[in-house]
Amino acid sequence: MLKRFRFTTAGESHGEGMYVIVEGVPAGVPLQPDDVARDLARRQLGYGRGERMSIERDAGQIVAGVRLGETIGSPVAIRIPNRDHENWRVAMAIEARPEADDETLRRVLLPRPGHADLVGLLKYDRRDARDVLERSSARETAARVAAGSVARRLLLELGIAVGSHVVQIGAVRTERELPLPADLNGASDASDVRCLDLAAADRMRAAIAAAAAAGDTLGGVFEVVARGAPVGLGSHVSWDRRLDARIGAAMLSIQAMKGIEIGLGFDAAERPGSQVHDEIELEPANRRTGGFRRSHNHAGGLEGGMTTGEPLVVRVAMKPLSSLRKPLASVDLNTGQHAEAVRERSDVCAVPAAAVVGEAMLSLVLADALSEKFGGDSLAEMRQNLEAGLERVNSAAPFRSP
Repeated sequence: MLKRFRFTTAGESHGEGMYVIVEGVPAGVPLQPDDVARDLARRQLGYGRGERMSIERDAGQIVAGVRLGETIGSPVAIRIPNRDHENWRVAMAIEARPEADDETLRRVLLPRPGHADLVGLLKYDRRDARDVLERSSARETAARVAAGSVARRLLLELGIAVGSHVVQIGAVRTERELPLPADLNGASDASDVRCLDLAAADRMRAAIAAAAAAGDTLGGVFEVVARGAPVGLGSHVSWDRRLDARIGAAMLSIQAMKGIEIGLGFDAAERPGSQVHDEIELEPANRRTGGFRRSHNHAGGLEGGMTTGEPLVVRVAMKPLSSLRKPLASVDLNTGQHAEAVRERSDVCAVPAAAVVGEAMLSLVLADALSEKFGGDSLAEMRQNLEAGLERVNSAAPFRSP
């Protein structure tokens, strides 16, 4: 399937920087360095983050595709320098360093259970897992967030807002369904665990502190919500055009993500159909839904692989991080003897930050779906196409026909 809005990242965790190129951005989208810096800063926050976040001050440098505060239709390129690279110049050198020993080159010969270390080493015929972990590291998500900030600006110009919040860390869940505030990110960012339930947030902090004291890590669940997406993005006609499938692939591509739900998700399997499916009602004033509404939003804004116009609600499960201060058992790749896994610098919990990455990925999928249906060379053309599409949908129902 042709991707009309796509991105490619490059770079290693301790290399000179992370890089991203975003293609398919129409001309005329307002974009400032602060738009990128704001999301990158949000990605670095959260209770339970490691010391790397005290080293890096990600801002992102827009180096192509923008002039005088607007995109110009060419690919947008962004560079995010790695400040910690100064301490890794020999270990991450481009040229061969035959004189350097294993310690100087920071070779990794004790692969971590749960990480890409061992499988990547076997797949790519490497002898040093450093070649694998530098790219498989979640540091790569900084480039995704930068790309997502470009997509977010396009979405905002087309009336779509994307936000997130944390609903579970470890075994601690929010106790009740809270109404989502109009400014979802403003409310969730006010909490260092990005949780709207203040009582649950206290328990989450306690759980993270206990895991840190035990040398362990915690995962959790976050929810990403997109409001304002018009009816009809995606398609039912082919498997790879279904928007739920595209969202699922995007979310599960984030490092350490192991599950995804849309709307009720797995809870729908426990209920009869009468308690799952959203009854249809009229709401003529709501143009984005085609003049209809759902009695609930159990479907999470998607039916048949297409948006309904209701809010998109996506929940993603993150496993605990695989770098433990009290490492698990592994095998020494030099000797073949049993040993403890390598101790790499890492977070205790990164669920609040992962939610920001989830926002970026949903924004990128929606930007692609919007380009697919309402594409144009400029923002003005996309707006015109979107308005024409909404006009057609809102006059298409049989009882509205002349």
